[in-house]
Amino acid sequence: MPAHGHDTGSSPLEWLLPALVLLAAASAYLLLARRARHRNPALGWSRWRTTSFLTGIALLGAALLPPVAPFAHEDFRGHMAQHMLIGMYAPLALVLAAPVTLLLRTLPAARGRQLTAVLHSSPARVIAHPVIALALSTGSLAVLYFTPLYNATMDNPAAHWLLHAHFLLSGCLFAYVIAGPDPAPSRPGVRARLVYLGVAIAAHAVISQLMYGGFWVDIHAPIYQVQAGAEIMYYGGDIAELLLAAALVATWRPDRHRQSTHSPAAPRQMSAPA
Repeated sequence: MPAHGHDTGSSPLEWLLPALVLLAAASAYLLLARRARHRNPALGWSRWRTTSFLTGIALLGAALLPPVAPFAHEDFRGHMAQHMLIGMYAPLALVLAAPVTLLLRTLPAARGRQLTAVLHSSPARVIAHPVIALALSTGSLAVLYFTPLYNATMDNPAAHWLLHAHFLLSGCLFAYVIAGPDPAPSRPGVRARLVYLGVAIAAHAVISQLMYGGFWVDIHAPIYQVQAGAEIMYYGGDIAELLLAAALVATWRPDRHRQSTHSPAAPRQMSAPA
């Protein structure tokens, strides 16, 4: 008997909408990347970033389409694998593609200023604070698995898709705050971000170990599935967070303003946006 309440004998049309949405997202990014290269051939647009975005879309497709998606409906191990793909691996690939920078390069000047104003607004600063990102991406896991919320989402298709959206958006937010190449209005220094990442790693480990031991867990699934899901969360989360740490190191750049203030001979000039 399936561990969850979904009907696994659904029509293939159920997977058509997510497939079309992912295809549209990939097409839109490719179109914007082409426009960016045509607008400024010298600056162009990184093919590596394009590859990163398409990789993120492929990871989402693997999570939301067969065979993983039907398996996730009936087996907690599939759910956890799906969660890792949607909430950790795909967000990192999508964020490293720098979609906001791509938009700023292709939007008309007036629209670009509007987008920049939104990014620097007070609500955006609050949402992009590492504590908020950490609470939404990692703290929500305790609420999901240690309360009846998980079982409720498994019995309600709309809630299940909302859970997917939460995984994806909160994962993108955390990856953006920690290692995103896109501009951020109030991103802390590298050391502070490493501390927040360390807290996320520790929280993942504690939640997965409690889940494996059966402490406070409220998941309607066989014990062996819950324990295997906890192992997927433990080891899969470690790998994803190591990749995020590597991305943080790879995307880190010295503070140019600080360098210029410490170098009296440095000429004062405006630099072109990256």
